[in-house]
Amino acid sequence: MLRTSFVIKFITVFLLLMSSLSLSAKVSDNIELVISRSAHTLSVRQGDVTLNTFKVAFGSGGKKAKLKEGDHTTPKGTYLINKIRDSENFHLFMLLNYPNMNDAKRALKANLISRTQYRAILLAQLEGRLPPQNTALGGSIGIHGIGVETKDKLEIHRLADWTKGCIAMRNDEVEALRRYISQGTKVIITD
Repeated sequence: MLRTSFVIKFITVFLLLMSSLSLSAKVSDNIELVISRSAHTLSVRQGDVTLNTFKVAFGSGGKKAKLKEGDHTTPKGTYLINKIRDSENFHLFMLLNYPNMNDAKRALKANLISRTQYRAILLAQLEGRLPPQNTALGGSIGIHGIGVETKDKLEIHRLADWTKGCIAMRNDEVEALRRYISQGTKVIITD
């Protein structure tokens, strides 16, 4: 009986999520962001058309996909923009709904998170909420500017991956990106 009620709740929440994703896509005119870690680019796409491309920096922890909090790597997968806000440190911050279901599944198999944490992440994803940000997977992953643009910061941004796992852009570029996106915009991060 318990499993049956869980399945019914799961299907109900899944259908609610799908309907909310449809609404979000309409808000952003079917815009999606495609981020290539190897090319260091963020492309704004609408269908098969690339509207704009920006150079970006990633986590300083290397090319591998994010595995856990503190590894300073950028995740790989499909996410949604959960929140857009001004940032004292980074000019503008677009929070992603990291960790996603695939991140949670991988972490559960590797015994990085508990079954309770796994379920909490899945439920948050299904309900369109921000997943827990305090698990071993970490959190607060997003797209942001570089803050006060000094000569040194601009040079570091041009030459190196410097974030703790986020995707960084020049301030004027993150402002330009803001005009394309809204809460719910799909973000695909690839190798």
